[in-house]
Amino acid sequence: KFVARLYAKRDELKKKIEFVEEFSELGQYFDMPIKTYSSGMRSRLGFGLSMAFKFDYYIVDEVTAVGDAKFRTKCYHYFKERRSESNFLMVSHNLNVLSEYCDAALLFTKDKQVIYYDDIKI
Repeated sequence: KFVARLYAKRDELKKKIEFVEEFSELGQYFDMPIKTYSSGMRSRLGFGLSMAFKFDYYIVDEVTAVGDAKFRTKCYHYFKERRSESNFLMVSHNLNVLSEYCDAALLFTKDKQVIYYDDIKI
């Protein structure tokens, strides 16, 4: 609610909070203090917040590691919608995810090499 109050217009406030509550699937825990949330609950809340607002750029860290399969599918759905109007900076170990959302990639190897790919093909 705090983030919505900071970034949402007054007439959008209720709608944004409802979106985050529904998206995060936290149920009765939504209004509890965040310090009581598990790491998974915090991740769901964070994804809900990021999808409630339209940004030019989204910074995403391991979308495949958050929540159950149903929740990950929901995240992918929203990313696909946003891809047409936003850009993504993603961190992932999953090349399939990167190839679906990214036009270019940097690979950081164990021996500290950095390899640039301007076309990700799997």
